[in-house]
Amino acid sequence: MTSSQPQINEGQKILEKFDRESLVRNPSNRNIQLFIAGLALFYSLYHLVTTYYPIPQLLYRAAHVAIGLALIFLIYPAYPSQNRTKVPFYDWFLMCCAFASFGYLWIEYDGIMNTRGGIPNKLDIAFGIMTVILVIDGARRVMGWILPILALTFLIYPFISHYDFMPDRLLTRPYDLGDIFGQMYLKMEGIYSTAIGASVSFIFLFILFGAFLAKSGMGQLFNDLALALAGHKQGGPAKVAVISSGFMGSINGSAVGNVVGTGVFTIPMMKRVGYNANFAGAVEASASVGGQILPPIMGASAFIMAETTGVKYSTIALAAFFPALLYYLGVIAQVHFRAGKDDLKGIPKADLPKVKEVLLARGHLLIPIFALVYFLSESVPINFAAFYTIIISVIVSQFKKETRMSFKDIVDALISGAKQSLPVMAACAVVGIIIGTVSLTGFASVMISMITSIGKDSLFLTLFLTMLASMVLGMGLPSIPAYIITATMAAPAIAGLGVPVLVAHLFVFYFGLFANITPPVALASFAGAGIAGGDPMKTGWQSLKLALAGFIVPFMFVYNPAMLYIDTTGLTSMNVTEFPAPPILSMIMIAVTSIVGVISLGAAVEGYFKSRMNVIERLILAAGALMLIIPELYTDIAGMIVVAGMAIFNLQKSKRLSAI
Repeated sequence: MTSSQPQINEGQKILEKFDRESLVRNPSNRNIQLFIAGLALFYSLYHLVTTYYPIPQLLYRAAHVAIGLALIFLIYPAYPSQNRTKVPFYDWFLMCCAFASFGYLWIEYDGIMNTRGGIPNKLDIAFGIMTVILVIDGARRVMGWILPILALTFLIYPFISHYDFMPDRLLTRPYDLGDIFGQMYLKMEGIYSTAIGASVSFIFLFILFGAFLAKSGMGQLFNDLALALAGHKQGGPAKVAVISSGFMGSINGSAVGNVVGTGVFTIPMMKRVGYNANFAGAVEASASVGGQILPPIMGASAFIMAETTGVKYSTIALAAFFPALLYYLGVIAQVHFRAGKDDLKGIPKADLPKVKEVLLARGHLLIPIFALVYFLSESVPINFAAFYTIIISVIVSQFKKETRMSFKDIVDALISGAKQSLPVMAACAVVGIIIGTVSLTGFASVMISMITSIGKDSLFLTLFLTMLASMVLGMGLPSIPAYIITATMAAPAIAGLGVPVLVAHLFVFYFGLFANITPPVALASFAGAGIAGGDPMKTGWQSLKLALAGFIVPFMFVYNPAMLYIDTTGLTSMNVTEFPAPPILSMIMIAVTSIVGVISLGAAVEGYFKSRMNVIERLILAAGALMLIIPELYTDIAGMIVVAGMAIFNLQKSKRLSAI
């Protein structure tokens, strides 16, 4: 057993505690192992083939859900304490039911589409009820009860929405079984909604791309490169954690999984140089969560945003870049100032890899990432861009012996990618029940009306209420379902007050995501605390403090969309999908003031710049930082004066203390 193996085993235990997705079976029967591997391999090949040879959309999406559910029933136990070495008979039965849900649509497709005029018969309803039950149970197995209970709550609503005891705003016409389950099963506005459309067309392929990158050693490259660049700096291990976790988080899309995957290595390093357990766990949690706002992949949520808003992916990725940079700058600033305050050193350079050596050994693995950016910037369809980069990643891996993928490695990557996609498929399918209910009953307009009526046409108050709603709706959920739900319920409320649709969706995306590090349900923070041996709630609050810039930046880009590299001046509609670039001078001013403001805020939060600051100094510096962050010329000038004055004062104070 290697020295790192105990850490990995401990990490797996923590992952299983906080991340239901990791609770999988390991059948002892070799034939069952081969059957599951074969089905997973078929699942990946299905997506690769249908990229070039598409089938009708309803069937395309239904097959994606059916095969995915079949794999879930074979791989995920019905409850956590169940024997994980066997597949019970009822899970084989459920697997057959999952295949039947697609088989029925395949056989009856012509009748459903052309003959019945959208009116479901009794058999349609029966298969619809069965499919809804399968989806809810599949999601429960993969991610626990939170999202399935939310889906069930929405599913109950159309059954009772016409009764007199319902509030006036929630009253609707009566709906029968045909209305409800026809919506869920026979149309692309329920289970097979745009969420599953994005999952089957884009997200699966990018998860597969990530599996190929991992197999070729991309994780090792990110870790070594981060060590070489920042490991020797003051508080270097924490900076390494921020950089490597950010890159990996962008690719893998799972905050909790990323905390554990990189945290088992970075957290012990941070503790060895002197960071306390709560801070070390919080650094890993905040960095891992932020990876999902970091282009080019953004944990795959950007592709759903493109599908939902109609805005090109390249526009979304470019818009998300500078806010993500500010977020990570805010985290690194606090890490740096904490290291200075506690006099924490880095790792000796002699013990670290060199940048040149790292790039020579594995730098070629970055080529697929650059190729992906190129394809997307040239408006190559997203599914084709993902397909091409998978092929390129295999070819590029052959350049060096240590990264070379064999045929077995390729097959393993196809199987691994299929299994990794299951939580996303389950989440998108069960969220489809919510989308179907909202579409059937018009519930979204009720939610929007409630937010805007409470906000009373005040943009700031509406933003604040939307922030709270997004964080509650995103509590305990992975980033993709969190975004879909908040985009359906909350984003239109902001767009209704004259905010462009892209800006509104990025706003709710941020806050739905940060629910992962916001107590009381801060799963990423709790996982970090588990690895670090810290207190879960204290780690959660520390994560919140480290991510402070992430809570301010969305308000910044709503009031000044130029931060997203878009010019919204003179827009006649908030639903536009293409924007001109803002003036260069405006972009430079925003960049300078925002960067100085975020760094200053980090110093104020930690109470240290070049020397420790008292409460009064911290409050003055925080006020100056916030003035810089507010997008107004006069506040920028005032903020720069305050920050510069406090920096000079602190430097002189540091010199005086050094002279004593």
